[in-house]
Amino acid sequence: MGRGRSRAVKAPPGTLSPTSLHSGWRATLRGLTKPTPARLALAAFTGLIAIVTVLLMMPFATADGSRTPFVDALFTAISAICVTGLSTVDTGVHWSDGGLTVIMVAVKMGGMGMLTLASLLTLSVARSIGLAQRIGTATETRSESIAEVGGVLRTIVITSTSFEVLTFIALTPYMIITDHPFWRSVFLGMFYAISAFNNAGFVPEAEGVTQYASDPLFLVPIGLAVLVGSLGFPVILVVVKKWRRPRRWSVHVKLTLATSGLLLAVAWLGYLVMEWSNEMTLGPLGIGEKLLASGFTAIMPRSGGFAILDVGHLTGESRLLTDVLMFIGGGSGSTAGGIRVTTFALLVLSIWAEMRGNKDVEVFQRRIPQETIRQAIGVLVMGSAVVLAGTFALLRLTSFTLDQSLFEVLSAFGTVGLSYGITDELSTGAKLVLAACMYIGRVGPVTLGAALALRTRTRMVRFPSERPIVG
Repeated sequence: MGRGRSRAVKAPPGTLSPTSLHSGWRATLRGLTKPTPARLALAAFTGLIAIVTVLLMMPFATADGSRTPFVDALFTAISAICVTGLSTVDTGVHWSDGGLTVIMVAVKMGGMGMLTLASLLTLSVARSIGLAQRIGTATETRSESIAEVGGVLRTIVITSTSFEVLTFIALTPYMIITDHPFWRSVFLGMFYAISAFNNAGFVPEAEGVTQYASDPLFLVPIGLAVLVGSLGFPVILVVVKKWRRPRRWSVHVKLTLATSGLLLAVAWLGYLVMEWSNEMTLGPLGIGEKLLASGFTAIMPRSGGFAILDVGHLTGESRLLTDVLMFIGGGSGSTAGGIRVTTFALLVLSIWAEMRGNKDVEVFQRRIPQETIRQAIGVLVMGSAVVLAGTFALLRLTSFTLDQSLFEVLSAFGTVGLSYGITDELSTGAKLVLAACMYIGRVGPVTLGAALALRTRTRMVRFPSERPIVG
């Protein structure tokens, strides 16, 4: 028998020792706190939402000096950071100029992306970006490679500021000639410019944008800003750098532009035909005004959210078209939400290849990897699940119809901002449901899933394959 030595006592089979439990908890904690790009994105957006919520609850933020209830302030903060535009209070009446300024800054920061903003600050101070930040910004802006992040950042600042300034220059004189005071015109021009390019849809006037329903001097600058903002910064980067050589554009750029153009044309024609004789929408307008109003309306469901036609007065066919457009959304890496146009295009191409019996999905003389198709299917399924769950929750928590509830949830998930006019009538629970849909729609279902995953798995063994019957 040796002295000074002790034997380790083995735990009975099927039980966990305290050491194993401790190690398991430590591994779980490390997995939850590991600073992945997806978690950094969630942390940045969540932190900014908290700050904006506190500011909007201050007396200076309201027109009458009262304190906004927490739920309404939180809802507005999420709507601003997620560049949605839905609001439980009348934006042009409830908020003071101070509150509108907070919303405007929040929209600008939310549109650019907190990770992008953080990297810009680092770039300006240190003249370089660390690898972790490059990866995070590439995730936020959907860059094609880490090396392009610097170019994407410069393009984001230059493009967003340029379009906002151009829209501001176009709108401010218009506000002046429509009997707004000078400094009020400057403020409105700036607010509309930022809200439009970032696809937020917030309106700082109590009368809304219906007062400009027949005026191209207002609708054209707003529509163009929304359209460009919905394309995505990676697309803008390539077009700006290679605008003379479209043949050298990437598949992503070509697919985004082609699909966006097709969806815009279909929506424009659809609204024009389905609302032509509707006395509550396009009916009373002249031919030119109908073309202008239907074109503007066709852009907005892609995430813009400015409404010159009352959603409640649209025909059932037009509302269904709007639902589909809101679910599809805009371009990847843009200020728009939804499942994104590239996801929609890849799914259609995949179905077309299957119908033709092609093994590969091909477009623009390029073959799409199967992993990309799988990712598109994942985005579709997860997005559909969010919309289904949100609609079910609204039906349980409110007395509104399926049409109304589905429309509000799709508007929130697509970060659109169009409303059936029921948002301010929702219960606290229903408001939180829509807030969650806006949050998930902005950061993306896949990003949220990646952020919540504890660890990645590497499989060393693959099972034999067997094909089940499909269809």
